[in-house]
Amino acid sequence: MSKHIKSIRGMHDILPAQTPLWQWLESQTRAVLSAYGYAEIRFPIVEQTELFARSIGEVTDIVSKEMYTFEDRNGDQLTLRPEGTAVCVRAGIENGLLHNQQQRLWYAGPMFRHERPQKGRYRQFHQIGVEAFGMVGPDVDAELILMTARLWRALGLKDLRLEINSLGTPEARQNYRQALVAHLKEHQEVLDAESLERLDTNPLRILDSKNPALRPVIQSAPSLLDYLDTESAEHFENLQQRLSAADVAFVVNPRLVRGLDYYSRTVFEWITDALGAQGTVCAGGRYDGLVQQLGGQATPAAGFAMGMERLIALLEESGAQPAEPEVHAYLVLVGAAAEQQGQLLAEHLRDRLPQLRLQMNCGGGQFKAQLRRADRSGAHYALIIGDAEAEKAEVALKPLRDLSANQRAMPSANVAEYLAEQLALPLHDKRPD
Repeated sequence: MSKHIKSIRGMHDILPAQTPLWQWLESQTRAVLSAYGYAEIRFPIVEQTELFARSIGEVTDIVSKEMYTFEDRNGDQLTLRPEGTAVCVRAGIENGLLHNQQQRLWYAGPMFRHERPQKGRYRQFHQIGVEAFGMVGPDVDAELILMTARLWRALGLKDLRLEINSLGTPEARQNYRQALVAHLKEHQEVLDAESLERLDTNPLRILDSKNPALRPVIQSAPSLLDYLDTESAEHFENLQQRLSAADVAFVVNPRLVRGLDYYSRTVFEWITDALGAQGTVCAGGRYDGLVQQLGGQATPAAGFAMGMERLIALLEESGAQPAEPEVHAYLVLVGAAAEQQGQLLAEHLRDRLPQLRLQMNCGGGQFKAQLRRADRSGAHYALIIGDAEAEKAEVALKPLRDLSANQRAMPSANVAEYLAEQLALPLHDKRPD
């Protein structure tokens, strides 16, 4: 027997029993984003490696350790996208969507990072990302956060906390970096190997360390908020006022820096304690310099991304169980003539009843076996055509859920009207063109 081929470690199948929850999450998110005027954009999974090296930063963990990068047959360096913001900016520049324009965009799909798989962290994971271009003020920062808060309410998620910070301008951050490095070097003997590596390349990421031994050093470090330029400080204060006025609770966390080099000013995270170490389910902020950095005209921008696997885990933890779409009717067909007529009837019913969910028996089978399939499908009715019904152009309707109701026969031509009445479905008068 041949050896089974298994999925790649950290890349998982989403099975039919799981997809209703995914579809519900997607539909709720789409509804909220649409209500705020955000339009969907779709782009490729594979991009030029340079896009991520220039945008995310070559010394970040994502670029230096985690990207799936390969050389194609033409010798080009390509990468499976590890995140969506840089790709969205590339698409916006390339297609003329950004210069002197305002855009509200969203996207969804798989991302790829070669990490150590664990709960809430996978090598292929799915994100919903939202990006807003051309708006410089804290009003759009607040809109993004208020929109996520509305989504949590729509999903019934209550135990998420919001942390916010400001990174200021690149110049302010450079001044802070010098002060932070000086502080860290005073405690260099307690820094772990990862922090020592970051000390010269990306010292702000040390503030994100989960090593408990470093907590005193991190807590005693200078605060980034003390190094903000005046305009950034006013921007951040205005954002806090807007959130407070909207009754959105938040905590200012001066150690929140995010792991990507392109952020400036506002950064934020929505965090849960229900998923262990992988507690961030949504994160984002401003990246006003990225469009110009990637070759476009200077364009203010802000956005966020949500990890769908983590949101699904939270929904499962909360007991969310969206109902699967019910099957209205199952078509039982016994005999060659019945199979031929039944397929035509099925298409006729789908024309007349666009919202009807109808399963037709395929692959043959004895009458009793087909009825068992009909019952397992959860259908309200079995529509039965055998030799006798086929000869008279009739259908026998057997109620499967209401055991007190009797089976009845009727002309095939009347089935659509009967089901429309019984199931409260809209009926089309004729086949659509």
